[in-house]
Amino acid sequence: MHGLNPPQRQAVLQTQGPLLVLAGAGSGKTRVIVEKIAHLIASGAMPARRIAAITFTNKSAREMRERVARRIKGDAAEGLSVCTFHALGLKLLQIESAKLGLKRGFSIFDADDSTAQIKDLLAPGSKPDVIDAVRNLISRAKNAGLSPEQAASEARSAREHEAASVYARYQQRLSTFNAVDFDDLIRLPVQLLESDEDCVAAWRERIGYLLVDECQDTNDAQYRLLKAIAGPRGDFTCVGDDDQSIYAWRGANPDNLLQLGNDYPALKIIKLEQNYRCSNRVLRAANALIANNPHEHPKTLWSDQADGERIRVWECKDHAHEAEKVAAEIQFQAQKNSAPWSDFCILFRGNFQSRALEKALQLLRVPYHLTGGTAFLDRGEVKDAMAWLRLVANPEDDAAFLRAVQSPKREVGATTLAKLAELAQHAQLPLSRAAESVGLLKQLAPRSANALGGFIDIVRGLRHDATQLAPAELVRRLNERSGLLAMLRAQCKDEATFQRRRTNLDELADWFDGPRTSGPGELAAALALLSHADKGDAGNQVRLMSLHAAKGLEFRYVFIVGVEDGVLPHEASLEEGRLDEERRLLYVGITRAKEQLWLSHAREALKWGDRLRLQPSRFLDELPAAELQRDGADPVADAQRKQERASAGFAAIRALLDG
Repeated sequence: MHGLNPPQRQAVLQTQGPLLVLAGAGSGKTRVIVEKIAHLIASGAMPARRIAAITFTNKSAREMRERVARRIKGDAAEGLSVCTFHALGLKLLQIESAKLGLKRGFSIFDADDSTAQIKDLLAPGSKPDVIDAVRNLISRAKNAGLSPEQAASEARSAREHEAASVYARYQQRLSTFNAVDFDDLIRLPVQLLESDEDCVAAWRERIGYLLVDECQDTNDAQYRLLKAIAGPRGDFTCVGDDDQSIYAWRGANPDNLLQLGNDYPALKIIKLEQNYRCSNRVLRAANALIANNPHEHPKTLWSDQADGERIRVWECKDHAHEAEKVAAEIQFQAQKNSAPWSDFCILFRGNFQSRALEKALQLLRVPYHLTGGTAFLDRGEVKDAMAWLRLVANPEDDAAFLRAVQSPKREVGATTLAKLAELAQHAQLPLSRAAESVGLLKQLAPRSANALGGFIDIVRGLRHDATQLAPAELVRRLNERSGLLAMLRAQCKDEATFQRRRTNLDELADWFDGPRTSGPGELAAALALLSHADKGDAGNQVRLMSLHAAKGLEFRYVFIVGVEDGVLPHEASLEEGRLDEERRLLYVGITRAKEQLWLSHAREALKWGDRLRLQPSRFLDELPAAELQRDGADPVADAQRKQERASAGFAAIRALLDG
């Protein structure tokens, strides 16, 4: 525990009873969790096999596992569980599947699978926005831990009643397919643990100590899962920051931090306020901003670092001018400070703001990486391979069958599939089993029957391979034998495109490198848990991302653009009087900056052909004037900066000519 400050050390040493660590931005919370795991094991307070550390993303879980491995040598940490909430829920479902009416090797429906089923359950011709609305209401009910019956009893509007009805039929269909969806990975374990005393006792024995990171981001179902496992004794450490709660729009409930005190009166609270990331000037601005939000447990971040540069506030003519100014400043600062491009980050409230920025960076040939492009798991060839893998793992997965049998295309069209579905329903068989039936195939057109037979032969061969091959090798063989690689070759117009898309399939196989599992069912389930945010290293490029995506990251130089009323805070928040979360969002953005921070806003914007006058964000008035440097406020400093840029420009031209 060498190097821990007093509050960090106190948090590590408390190993009994409920503990809430309110960890400010950049205060070393991950180190506290890692050190606490090491202390629990070394002190004999809890064996590694009975410790579970819960994170929100697979990336965070991997990083924490790596840090624990570096901290704890040998096999002392063997059996330790570091995973996401959903991975913990999946493990519980796999062990307790029979109690929930699931058979081994159950499937996990992704968003596309769920949407397809909900669309089928709605009235024919339902519009996409209606389908999305119903799906979101069902997901919200599940994240609140509600069963279909509870959702129906709490429905108020006609749309909510419709969603509750679809929810009930959707769950029946999932049961028929021996499947769950992503939200069920939390809801079903909660349902089981809250209703089965023997089961919850067994899991409390299995998990003797819980550590939960980013606790402010838990939804109601996740909080109930935590509470069910912790039990009345409450041997846990929850780490969170109410000032960084920015995910209410997807179900997070920051009030769960307050609820901990109600459910566990003995709860001890420790604040981590020393920041190891930012300059003091940045921290003073962040503290002043967030002080405008109500607080049950206020914090004041501080640092022993220097004050640093004042925060630059730019007023720009429009968003194109703003983007040009940001791109030019990045180019100048990179040259002036010999800084790599990866030291720079541009943050925005909405993804639509990236277009002007991308254009400006491209014109200056500044390399950049846009976070939030097409996610790896959303790429067509990857989804095709996943469908094959799911079908190999679970012959009853009809959604996987329908995608796999058409990837690549074969003599099996919509008419044939409709006929097969009719025969399967009559025989009470899943589609894959129906396609294996010689008697049923005879009722189809010969060419279609032969094509289906060939498809089933490939699937059977891969199921046999799954018992013989290492996981990654199985996926590579699947890519070949399924015909997916041949399909890509036919689809791609040039070699470069083919190799790029083939690399996606190779990368998918690489994700399965590791210990041998008991079969493809566990592989498919593990793949379904992978976060869309797990996209790898962006390399030496300027990072462009939304403020929501920036949480947990840090950069030497940060630019926050579009700091205008109607953008930040968002127009909907202004209309509904919900400014607290928007203020937290800007707070998160400000505290990403280690050395220098720029805030910019435009005077006008073009919308629907009209020039609209924009107002600077009201949040700018909440920042202390002493920490800001506004354009035009200091003519001498402005002239000096202009001279610096002119000199840098001449130097760049001379270097180009000399080269």
